[in-house]
Amino acid sequence: MIKCNPNNERIKRAYFEYQKEANKKSQSTIDNIRKAISRYELYTKYQGFETFNKHKAIAFKKAFTQAKSSTEVDYLSKATILSTVRHLQDFFKWLSRENGYKRLDVREIEYFNPSESEIRIAQAKKRRLAPSLEQIKAVINSMPSGNDIELRNRALIAFTILTGIRDSALASLRLKHIKLNDKLVEQLPPEVKTKFGKTIYTYFFPVGEDIEQIVVDWVNYLYKIKLFNPDSPIFPKTKLILDKNNAFVADGIEPVCWKSANQIRKIFKGAFINAGIEYFNPHSFRITLGRLGEILCKNPEEFKAWSQNLGHEHPLTTFNSYGYIDEYNQGRIIKNLSTNKNNEKDTLQEMAENIKLLMKNNDTNIQARES
Repeated sequence: MIKCNPNNERIKRAYFEYQKEANKKSQSTIDNIRKAISRYELYTKYQGFETFNKHKAIAFKKAFTQAKSSTEVDYLSKATILSTVRHLQDFFKWLSRENGYKRLDVREIEYFNPSESEIRIAQAKKRRLAPSLEQIKAVINSMPSGNDIELRNRALIAFTILTGIRDSALASLRLKHIKLNDKLVEQLPPEVKTKFGKTIYTYFFPVGEDIEQIVVDWVNYLYKIKLFNPDSPIFPKTKLILDKNNAFVADGIEPVCWKSANQIRKIFKGAFINAGIEYFNPHSFRITLGRLGEILCKNPEEFKAWSQNLGHEHPLTTFNSYGYIDEYNQGRIIKNLSTNKNNEKDTLQEMAENIKLLMKNNDTNIQARES
């Protein structure tokens, strides 16, 4: 059975290079594109891409929507289907401009389009779960701190809620990026692995002096007791040694960065399970902070600063991504609307008077300029 087509492989290589160098796509995005094209090739039994037509697009789309996931339990999600066909559309549109493929009819590529209902389902926002600040504090308070590894693990979780930094950045962060006097963390690529390689300046969020003190104590401990230098990681990996049975065992920490965020997620999972609380991954802490910002911030300027502190360029990113109100609070807010009605009347009247005053001043300024 044919498992590849040499001509297809050559043109795919050119397309992946185009995505990387011209479109500046990340390796993870290119891997998703590669997977989408492979699904199409597998369905067509590796026929040449030059044989593409609308009938194949329709047939593939129909078969793909009925395909099961790798678990062979559930069908592929609508989001997976949508992303796959869109990757294929982009690929064939690019292909139609290449030598040897210019006979492809661009109009037939549109036959990959899913139905409007499938698009709506795929793009529907799903409820994003996150721990409450009280739950996070309960986890931190339950964590032991008797040795270097335990101190590191507790500081890791405290630091994550204090800064909202993504786990990939946590794994690469060094002591020189922490400015305790300013309560600031400088996420500076390429030393720190930030999303899209952005430079982010993050100040400590107001989540409690107790949490902040854990982080301060940990940084000072690394400098004064462990004698780490500014280039050392703030969260060093576990040092492993061989015991008498030639088995690897933990023996404190060593000034080496983790290669990935896998160990960070394991630490989080163990801490939540040991505290008897449902596990939440490191990224969920950003959702917690996003929702906390909606409560604490009283004006657009404050929420803009809060959003920027999370590394978002636009406040709407924070609001749309993390701004879920759970059912309990949704009901509480609606019920309180009638209670606050009289107070809101006074507020609205005050706002109306301020607007009238602004309009009056504006008219006066216009008249002065015209005269």
